[in-house]
Amino acid sequence: TNAVSIVEASVVSVNVVKTEIVRQNTDPLQNPFFGFFGRFPYERQVKSLGSGVIFSKEGYILTNSHVVEGASEIKIVLPDGRSMDGKLIGIDTAHDIAVVRAIGKNLPVAKLGTSSDLIIGEWSIAIGNPYGFFIKDSKPSVSVGVISAVKRNFSQNRNDKIYKDMIQTDAAINPGNSGGPLVNIFGEVIGINTFILSQSGGSIGI
Repeated sequence: TNAVSIVEASVVSVNVVKTEIVRQNTDPLQNPFFGFFGRFPYERQVKSLGSGVIFSKEGYILTNSHVVEGASEIKIVLPDGRSMDGKLIGIDTAHDIAVVRAIGKNLPVAKLGTSSDLIIGEWSIAIGNPYGFFIKDSKPSVSVGVISAVKRNFSQNRNDKIYKDMIQTDAAINPGNSGGPLVNIFGEVIGINTFILSQSGGSIGI
């Protein structure tokens, strides 16, 4: 509980609007006219949500690149209810990490720890906003587990992401947790929650 109280104020919701190019597949045999013209691409606005953590008093925020990649609008919401525009500062799509900046006063800052001395079996805490769309609540949720493994390497996936030297935890992580911090018992950020292995799309502890 002490660790959570130290870091939770700096864990933010990252609300994103993305512009997607969509190609509609219409059967031309059913409607030749719309079947032909339906194949032309069109744009649509898609809203998505992830998490992030403020790591400097200047308002710099760590998150995943897949949370903000292609964003036309980024809105940062703090647990205290404050909302501000976010600006993408840097992005590494291959390694799925990004830095966003929000301009504000008296921003809470998380302390960055190290992942170099993690012990298998030590406590880990995942913090983020996995269901922000449904509950309309800016306060983050918390799940607790242990460090299951370290230095996990995964082959390049279909989205051309490269995952190396990963921390594995069994703390429950769901899609909206993306970009939120993984924290040790001292309230220090030791990792960024990035992806889960799951057939269902929900957390199964990997």
